[in-house]
Amino acid sequence: MKKIVFVLLTIAACFAFSITAAQAHCEIPCGIYDDQARLSEIAEHIQTIEKSMNQIMALQKEGKINYNQLVRWVNNKETHAGYIQEIASQYFLTQRIKFDTENYDKMLAALHRIIVYAMKCKQTTDLENAANLRNSLHDFEHLYLGKK
Repeated sequence: MKKIVFVLLTIAACFAFSITAAQAHCEIPCGIYDDQARLSEIAEHIQTIEKSMNQIMALQKEGKINYNQLVRWVNNKETHAGYIQEIASQYFLTQRIKFDTENYDKMLAALHRIIVYAMKCKQTTDLENAANLRNSLHDFEHLYLGKK
């Protein structure tokens, strides 16, 4: 009985750690922010989504479909789209965009587009959604960092 309880507690601890590790940033607030790193991370996730979409489409064209690989690429695509949604909502919307920020409404709209296009990337293998996601990130980046 003690072994079963130990195993269950170990599994629960691993699960709790994996949830904590997946979050984009804390909400203490700790004051430790690296906006450029988060933007670069989103760009990398977009690149991963595009590769996943291309791999899915290539696997679907094969005569004998390797469903194991197909499922793995679909899961990969959805996981990385979820990471983008997490960063956009938890990091930027919750912690970085303040109510009195210049271009507040434009930044909210750009982040909303990022979240929606990430969702569309989960739903399809249409590379146009990934391109729209990349363009939305570009728009937000220019608004947020003040680039022209």
